[in-house]
Amino acid sequence: MTDLVERNEATGAGTLPASTDVVIIGAGQAGLSAAWHLRRLGLEPGTDLVVLDRGPATGGAWQFRWESLRLDDAHKVDDLPGMREMGLSFATADVERPARDVVREYYDRYERFFDLRVARPVHVTGVHDEGEGLSVTTTAGDIEARVVVNASGTWARPFRPHMPGIADFRGRQLSTPEYREAAEFSGRRVLVVGGGTSAVGFLRELEGVAAETIWVTRRPVTFVNDPKGGVKAVRAADEAARSGRPLPSIISGTGLPATPANLAARDRGLLVARPMFSVIEPDGVRWEDGSFERVDAIIWATGFRAELSHLAPLRLREPGGGMWVRDGRSVRDPRLFMAGYGPQASTIGANRAGRAVARQVMAELERSGVRTSAGRAG
Repeated sequence: MTDLVERNEATGAGTLPASTDVVIIGAGQAGLSAAWHLRRLGLEPGTDLVVLDRGPATGGAWQFRWESLRLDDAHKVDDLPGMREMGLSFATADVERPARDVVREYYDRYERFFDLRVARPVHVTGVHDEGEGLSVTTTAGDIEARVVVNASGTWARPFRPHMPGIADFRGRQLSTPEYREAAEFSGRRVLVVGGGTSAVGFLRELEGVAAETIWVTRRPVTFVNDPKGGVKAVRAADEAARSGRPLPSIISGTGLPATPANLAARDRGLLVARPMFSVIEPDGVRWEDGSFERVDAIIWATGFRAELSHLAPLRLREPGGGMWVRDGRSVRDPRLFMAGYGPQASTIGANRAGRAVARQVMAELERSGVRTSAGRAG
């Protein structure tokens, strides 16, 4: 990993131009997809197009995932556009290696091959309205842009629901991004909260290591083989984004995959969820019926929210707390595009978002007279 970090730090602070046509915030799947399409449509990375990423290395959020996670344990990771001409595909990747290492390596090769010149580690602290354009403030200086594509994802903003007594718990509490390995919980009683694939992965890894695991979910768990589940989840997220409502979780629309491993774990009693407890006490949780369960640790695998704090200066939040986005574009500020948001979230729609957003970005630049239809400076 050292060579990746050294190479990427070399492209970080001190190299940003004062102004550019397009700034992409985030170099995960959605950000890299948008960058590839914009480069193909005529923008030059590093001058016309600047991609910023806060991570120390390539791989987006994948670089921070736990060591034991493998590609065949996670949601399908789609290939980035252009990967085929490189001879790369996640479909044929080594599933014995940690998923974070595979994705980090593939994304590094991808950025090099297409010379996307991602600047990292660069944290974006704000996006401001400057009249004709937008000003992006970062830890590496400010940069003016005609258009901003936000692809900041969700990993930096894990959601932890408020529960009575949560501040009084004396054991360990952590969210998904903080999980590293099961050995940290050896001999302990661990409560895992959440109905998604991360929760299931934690429970399977903790089996035989923790003294006991207890699984809790807000809604009944279903294991399904529904090829249309992803389509339903995308539709629900699209409807929420179009109305400015907070986004629903992807898993609420897809259910958990009915893989042989998951079904076997269910049948032996590991993946059997209990309803949500009513209150957290210093040494455990109390159920609705008044009974008490002692636990040493609580893992909150309760999903994520979109990381949009840097967009706060634009005042785009709707009264319900969401952002009004239609076809990947902010309705309130048409200079802002949201790649990987709403129906484009997760691996289900992020790649398709890159192409759609790129075309709209080029149309916006042409409309404003910045570029011609041929993609050259106007």
